[in-house]
Amino acid sequence: MNKYIAAIDQGTTSTRCILFDHAGNAIHSAQKEHQQIYPQPGWVEHDPLEIWQRTHEVIHEVLTKGNIHPAEINAIGITNQRETTIVWDRTTGKPYYNAIVWQDTRTKPICDQLAMDGGQDRFRSKVGLPLTTYFSGPKIKWMLDNLPSIRPAAESGEALFGNIDSWIIWWLTGGSQGGIHVTDVTNASRTMLMNLESLDWDDDILETFTIPRKMLPRIVSSSDSLLYGSTATDGPFKTNIPICGDLGDQQAALVGQACFNPGEAKNTYGTGCFMLLNTGSRVIQSNRGLLTTLGYKLGDSPAVYALEGSIAITGALVQWLRDNLGMIAQSSDIEQLALTVEDNGGIYFVPAFSGLFAPYWRTDARGVIVGLTRFINKGHIARAALEATAYQTREVLDAMEADSGVKLRSLKADGGMVNNQVLMQFQADILGVPVVRPVVAETTALGAAYAAGLATGFWSSLDDLRHNWQISHTWEPQMDAAQRVKLFKGWLKAVKRTLDWVEK
Repeated sequence: MNKYIAAIDQGTTSTRCILFDHAGNAIHSAQKEHQQIYPQPGWVEHDPLEIWQRTHEVIHEVLTKGNIHPAEINAIGITNQRETTIVWDRTTGKPYYNAIVWQDTRTKPICDQLAMDGGQDRFRSKVGLPLTTYFSGPKIKWMLDNLPSIRPAAESGEALFGNIDSWIIWWLTGGSQGGIHVTDVTNASRTMLMNLESLDWDDDILETFTIPRKMLPRIVSSSDSLLYGSTATDGPFKTNIPICGDLGDQQAALVGQACFNPGEAKNTYGTGCFMLLNTGSRVIQSNRGLLTTLGYKLGDSPAVYALEGSIAITGALVQWLRDNLGMIAQSSDIEQLALTVEDNGGIYFVPAFSGLFAPYWRTDARGVIVGLTRFINKGHIARAALEATAYQTREVLDAMEADSGVKLRSLKADGGMVNNQVLMQFQADILGVPVVRPVVAETTALGAAYAAGLATGFWSSLDDLRHNWQISHTWEPQMDAAQRVKLFKGWLKAVKRTLDWVEK
């Protein structure tokens, strides 16, 4: 009896395996962190083999602690940190280099050079993205240009590129012994190399980036019963289980939040913060710094598109206060520290550690704390750090409403930070709309599970998934409009202080 769908959620700081039942409840889970590698300022890397090892470990832990037989698992869905780039050897499975993480800014010279012909939006009409260090294409080019052994291997098809989803699927389905090399449309749409209309790699852009097509994975739907393959018997599951779902983490949360109608939006509060608005079958090009991306593609159904506002540093700012400054012992302590003061004391904290993402896309920006006086203590800094997430979300929401013409009536929220009452209340206050948390907060993993289960018939329709979605808590706005305007005006002034710090 197939009781469960397994979701592997490979994130920026950790890897999780979660088993979901038909009601969308997380029944068993395991999580392991992996190392964050900072070789020099602006560079962020992960060890791909460590990530694969952590994937092994969380699968083993879920099966063992839950006393689960693999035969009880109907299918597997994958979700992953997007844009993070790996190139590895097809024969040995050994990476040529560490994974270059989405936060990494080393490709700025490449992006600047490409922007000299056509500007930052040179490829936007085809791929929906500005030329910036965020995306995978410039990262692949950096490896090809700076690591001499990769280019000839890539041209012969021996070197394979993948985001983390491709890496894990390749290993789960056999690795060097016949592993399947695929990615789904949502992950492919984050490379700058996939044409939004054709849903295929764009040959003109590949030629411009000098990236051989042979190294790229085959692009498939986000939910498909035929194209992914099954787990190898010598892998962590020890048997053949179909892998039928694959979604980038933010698109997975869109599915997990059951945002299936145009105009529905969700915001995920994690390492970064990512708001997605379902735009249906329409490719809407943003005029206000948002990204046009794939929302999902289920089987043979038409692709669903989305507008996205990406914020680089939100939960990562809390981790920075914990790890770099030692202000708190664990991330959850941030709320109690913030509650030691009534407000931010007049300071703003703009965490432009790797530049500013939406709606600015300024790689020359760097983080600032402004408004400091002798009155300020660590409680004010903690509160300002939480408020930074809410202010950045407000900027994205304003841009999203202007681009789409849709006025949001509420915001569906998920991710690790939604348990922070101080943040969620301030978010509702500064937006002026209710913020809603679902019963199942693990919506990223749930979305990957939904994609896999739809492919196998574990769930029969989108209505099954809508039925599963239930409200846990709603935060209503309590701030008066004049105070909201005043505080947001101060934030915009603070953002200006971050710009032009890195000189060309």
